[in-house]
Parts: sequence; C-alpha cells; structure tokens
Amino acid sequence: MNIDKSGYVAIVGRPNVGKSTLLNSLLGEKVSITSPKPQTTRWQILGIKTLPNAQIIYIDTPGIHREDKRAMNRYMNRIASSVIIDADVVVFMIDAQSFRSEDELVLDKLRKIDKPIILAINKIDLLEDKAELLPIIDKIKDKLPFAHIVPISAKDNINTDALEQEIARLLPEGPQLFPEDQLTDKSLRFQVAEIIREKLIQMTEEELPYATTVEIEQFDDGEKLAEISAVIWVERSGQKIIIIGKKGERLKKVGTQARREIEKIVGKKVFLRLWVKIKENWTDDDKALRTLGYE
Repeated sequence: MNIDKSGYVAIVGRPNVGKSTLLNSLLGEKVSITSPKPQTTRWQILGIKTLPNAQIIYIDTPGIHREDKRAMNRYMNRIASSVIIDADVVVFMIDAQSFRSEDELVLDKLRKIDKPIILAINKIDLLEDKAELLPIIDKIKDKLPFAHIVPISAKDNINTDALEQEIARLLPEGPQLFPEDQLTDKSLRFQVAEIIREKLIQMTEEELPYATTVEIEQFDDGEKLAEISAVIWVERSGQKIIIIGKKGERLKKVGTQARREIEKIVGKKVFLRLWVKIKENWTDDDKALRTLGYE
C-alpha cells in the first residue's frame, strides 16, 4: 500500500442533519451512535478509512447549535468549533428538506477558516422530485466558495462514494497516520457506554436523553464471557423512575438490546449489569462533566 495523502476531515452541521449516519456509511461500520433525536453525538469521534493511496481520518462532531447556558451545550459547541479549526478538509452537511438559522450559524464559523469546504446536501432520498435540489443549490452555492457540492443520502448510501472521492482529492500530501486495520480512536469501554446510551435514547421520552449519560464501572473481558457493569446517570428522581419503568421493564429492555449489540463487537457472551443513579444538575456542572469524561 502506497499512502501519499492523509488528513483530518471534519463532518460538521447543525444537530440532526445525519453526520453520524454519514460517518458510519463512509466506514461501512458502526462507529458513532445514531438516533432521530438532535444532539445524540456528544463527543469528537474519529473514524479511520484507509484507501489504496490515501488515509482519511473522519471526525464526527456534535451538532453546532445556538449557545445555551447549560455547561453541556457549551461543551458540545466548543468541541465542534475546535474541530473546524484543526481539520484539513471540512464537510458541511445540510438537510435537503430545509435550511435553517442554525445552518447559518455553522456558515458563520466556516467563513472564518481558509481550507477546502465541501457542501454535502443530505437526505435527498426524501425528495419526491430530484429537481427540488436545484433551488436549494442556487440558494446556498454563493454563501461560501465551496470546493464541491455533493447531494447524498447517508442513510441509503447514495453518492457517498462520490463524496469520498472529492475528499480524497483535497487531502494534503502526507504519510499514513494510523495502522490500516484501525477503525476508530475510541476504546471498547467507550463504545459499550455509547451503545447503552443509544438504546436509552431510543426508548425514552423526548427530554430524557439530554439528562442521561453512561459510565462503565467494571469491564472484565474473560476468554468466553465479558462481565460489564454500567451506571446510567440522571439528574432527578423522576427521570430515574422513567428509565427503570414499571417493575423494571424499561431498564431490562435497554439492557437486553444493548447486550445483543455489545456481543457483536466483543465476539463473545456478555453479562451486563445496569444501575440508575442520580447526580443532580450534572449537565450544567463543569466539574461533574469532567468527572464523567467530558473533557
């Protein structure tokens, strides 16, 4: 393998435009959790794609949104903004169905950088007539000097190969940065915690996912069995009651679904224990965020 180009590619946009779905689609593997609910991604997650002559290090980011007083929102905006500055190439994602004020917020940040920016117009599978794309492109194409504009469907894997070709073309010259078989920078413990959080998001009320996080307390990786203990942190007792559910049914379902997916990535049986604990107001406490891994 003769790698002569490599670099970091930030995937940015407002919440819920499909950034994590795109990362998973480009890699052909699930690295970042997804859900229809905004602000599912809270971290900077690397996805590494090694091509015959290039290595692309994709960076999935939290959605950039209006500044909020809560420490968690400030943290997510800082993560996404810092990635824009550090990346070699930026993929700016929008939703083909709507262009909102938060998209303009991302554009304002992108106007401050001098590096190649590709506009990826996602969710074209939801357009009844592809001709609807033309006014969208006309509206946006002059807002920035985009290196390329690529209509895609991350969910259905439409045109993602063309997007990757354009990304590879714009990469700077450089050596391979990661082993060719490495897929992400995140540890197995991190991936397990995120799988549990994804199942929580899928099974709980609209506001609840934003008040929950998952911490792995024990991870014993035996030869035939992995024993994992995890704490689901919430902010209030009412949230704890909702997650546990009537006679513990909801928590049991979360555990069952998470265990099945974890077994696929560890390649063995998993014994998963889940507890729900309260840490009051943790999403608006910088110190609490740091203790829970939000650096």
